[in-house]
Amino acid sequence: MKNTATARYAGHLRTEATHTASGNVIQTDAPVDNHGRGEAFSPTDLVSTALGACMMTVMGIVAERHAWDLTSATFTVLKHMSPEPPRRIAQLDVTFSLPASLAPQERVLLERAAHTCPVGLSLHPEVRQNIVFEYK
Repeated sequence: MKNTATARYAGHLRTEATHTASGNVIQTDAPVDNHGRGEAFSPTDLVSTALGACMMTVMGIVAERHAWDLTSATFTVLKHMSPEPPRRIAQLDVTFSLPASLAPQERVLLERAAHTCPVGLSLHPEVRQNIVFEYK
């Protein structure tokens, strides 16, 4: 089995990871509040963004199956770190903006699908997930 990714420490609290299958490269930087420069995604930013991206991807699978167009859909993520030790993600707020043209039954299917996302199901139960669906 092939590695998912390989990574190296680049110094100054930064890493560079390469996706094995595609060669795509991402960099991380420690956040400003934890000795970094905040010039790239932090590792916890990646986890936060992965939740939204995973949910959107699962909704996209359902939408493609039914020929619904989600190309204008977006999401935002707000990460809340725990104020007390140990340092960890305490809450993730993900807000989806989806087309208003989706019918009520389509919305139900998409929202239900989003909650089956593997990233969300893999997060520790103590990480609160506040998921909001807006239709504009």
